[in-house]
Amino acid sequence: MSVEVFLRHDFPGFRLDVSFALQKSGVTALFGASGAGKTTIVNAIAGTFRPREGRIVIGGRVVLDTRAGVFVPASARRTGYVFQDARLFPHMSVADNIRFGWRRAADKASQAEIERVIALLGLEHLLDRRPRALSGGEKGRVALARALLSSPTLLLLDEPLAALDAQRRAEVMPYLERLRDEARLPMLYVSHSLEEVARLADGIVIVRDGRVVRQGSVFDVLTGLDLTSLAGSPPMGAVVAVTIAEHRADGLTVLAFDGGQLLAPRLKGAAGERLRVRVRAEEIMLALEEPRAISANNVLPASVAGIDADARHADVQLACGNTRFVARITPASCARLDLRPGKPVFAIVKSMTVDAAPPAD
Repeated sequence: MSVEVFLRHDFPGFRLDVSFALQKSGVTALFGASGAGKTTIVNAIAGTFRPREGRIVIGGRVVLDTRAGVFVPASARRTGYVFQDARLFPHMSVADNIRFGWRRAADKASQAEIERVIALLGLEHLLDRRPRALSGGEKGRVALARALLSSPTLLLLDEPLAALDAQRRAEVMPYLERLRDEARLPMLYVSHSLEEVARLADGIVIVRDGRVVRQGSVFDVLTGLDLTSLAGSPPMGAVVAVTIAEHRADGLTVLAFDGGQLLAPRLKGAAGERLRVRVRAEEIMLALEEPRAISANNVLPASVAGIDADARHADVQLACGNTRFVARITPASCARLDLRPGKPVFAIVKSMTVDAAPPAD
């Protein structure tokens, strides 16, 4: 289901002027620094903010067209909205909070679907509790369930992990991954955390000073050498789509990607299961010759695709087939290796993070 967004609005000292489209289900991250305009965009999509000029189309349905005088109210837009602070009703139980969205849905879910959502978000043992007895992570999961059972055609998540500490964020993230993989509806995820975006999103829209400055796949955008100038963030290093190829007798799992293979400690997933791997730029070393007798399991033949250097760092973009990695090294190392576009190198991956597949027992 496609979502088309065009918005233009003037605030004192700030102008919002954005245009972008979401073409499929899955998670698209709306990424940028605080004050870039992200929440205003989400509020306009939800119908809680009316811009001076704009057009929004959700699944072929026009919900905003200022030129044609169309403004569908928030209650009729069928968007599920999850806020930073959950906004649960304190006098209601978890079960009643969840059913609040269901009672107002245009197409009410069956009891089996309600139970599926509750199980998806791990809420079975919390149904009788009141919000005051929940942790921040549990409140966030209840808010997600309430939004899902409102029968939305689009789910909007405005920094749902921002108010949580690291432990609670780690608790909620696996549920967001399950939601991404099983809900089968488009989700717009507002965040200023590149780690969250790299782990969760399929696409990304970068907003800076009220304008869209880049849009594309996370697998491409997050390895771009211009990410620092566009979003004030260094390159992630790599976000790689992989498939479990085999489990070896030596305790390692082979992960195939477009351009090679990576080895990880044995994972639970079955052969053919699709995962994603994140490799930070600081976790890649470069060599001109293939190293021998080292402890690193992953040494990838690659070629230099680009270099962005300043006085402190040299970010080297690497091509392994159609997959891009980025290594962050010192300018002195870059000069010593005489790195330049097209030069063959070996990328030594010191560590990586595999998402959505825990290690085998």
